[in-house]
Amino acid sequence: MTVDLSRWDYRGQRWAARAALAAAGLAVLVPLAYGGLGGVLLLVAGAAGLGLSAVAVWWTLTLRGPVRWAAAVLALAVPAAVVALFAATLFWALLASVALWAVAVWSGRYALRGTGSPRVRVMRERKAPPPQRPYLIMNPRSGGGKVVRFALQEKAERLGARVILLDPDQHQDVTALARKAVADGADLLGVAGGDGTQALVAAVAAAYDIPFLVISAGTRNHFAMDLGLDREDPSTCLDALTDGVELRVDLGFAGGRPFVNNASFGAYAAIVQSPGYRDDKIGTSLELLPDLLTRQQGPRLTARAAGTTLDAPHAVLVSNNPYRTDDPFGLGRRDRLDAAVLGVLGLRVDSAAEAAGLLLDPAPGGLTILTAPDVIIEADRAEIEAGIDGEALVLPAPVHCRITPGALRVRVPRKRPGVPQPAPRLDWRRLRKLAATVGRTAVHHRSRRDQDR
Repeated sequence: MTVDLSRWDYRGQRWAARAALAAAGLAVLVPLAYGGLGGVLLLVAGAAGLGLSAVAVWWTLTLRGPVRWAAAVLALAVPAAVVALFAATLFWALLASVALWAVAVWSGRYALRGTGSPRVRVMRERKAPPPQRPYLIMNPRSGGGKVVRFALQEKAERLGARVILLDPDQHQDVTALARKAVADGADLLGVAGGDGTQALVAAVAAAYDIPFLVISAGTRNHFAMDLGLDREDPSTCLDALTDGVELRVDLGFAGGRPFVNNASFGAYAAIVQSPGYRDDKIGTSLELLPDLLTRQQGPRLTARAAGTTLDAPHAVLVSNNPYRTDDPFGLGRRDRLDAAVLGVLGLRVDSAAEAAGLLLDPAPGGLTILTAPDVIIEADRAEIEAGIDGEALVLPAPVHCRITPGALRVRVPRKRPGVPQPAPRLDWRRLRKLAATVGRTAVHHRSRRDQDR
């Protein structure tokens, strides 16, 4: 007897969709049934509290003196009061609602697997022979001294690499060092350092079409994270010298400056220019933000991308491939680095009401998210402050941001943690359709056709 496993899998997904819808409905109804009219009023109070908290945060960022600190207290006190009110009034119903929402999310994502939800295509790996003359540039101060802590120089030299150790006491041109290494016969360039240093050497590797090795010895290692490398033990990245594969990834440019992660313009870019930012990030930000957010200081920006114009945004983030925006657990990650598009995120908030709208409005007008092959950043002055892969720079206006598809050959270990795949986005309309079906429907057939292709 032959068992149609796909049919049983589909039935499981269909029932999971029904369970998700039922759990979501109960998650709303249980607190309302338990609290009656008071439950409805509590929901209204919760939404009002969320909006008031956003307004208080806006006041905290745009005002100075005693009013600022009063607003900061309000921003903390309101959410705490709402949580306490819910806990004291709803008791077990609140816990039951949270548990039901967890069931709804898990069941919904299980049900949506393979039902036509877009899947992330994994970057293609290519076999690559071990390099014969690898050159690695290492910053001993990066990441709090990871180069020394993980004995990266010693391990690299045992594997046949030549290591160029930067001198912490003097400025060195890493681009010139990388070009000299190529002139000396390097057939691979690598960096143990921050993302800003990674980008500079990556541009040289791309220009000469030789492999580039990322060693996760920086503080945050965002590029390494999106390549699926081990950020806890940077020494494992050196395994790529003997057992590696190649990935073709894109490289971004802001003006003539390369970036592997992002280029930011606006308020944040202005703040990082301050000499005191590295020693006191919070204090410097609080000092500068009131004038920046109320437009008393800083340039008036205009961003143009994909036929869209962003007029006077407070901040614009241009990324080498787009960041995840539909999964709160995946924020700050990119699903892939070879989609040949820039991610663009623009933010404009001119009042406390608009700040509240960012939290309460499902599609806030002050937030713009799109993708484009190039972006033009203009300003009402000759130069624009920018933060490029964490480095503070000043660029001549306008700044043309572009992406070079597949420019970089990145060598990575064949065995590595990998990039976590995002869970399917909860689409309640698709869940309702799936839950209502009987037998194999068009949804199922479409999924099978997608798999066959």
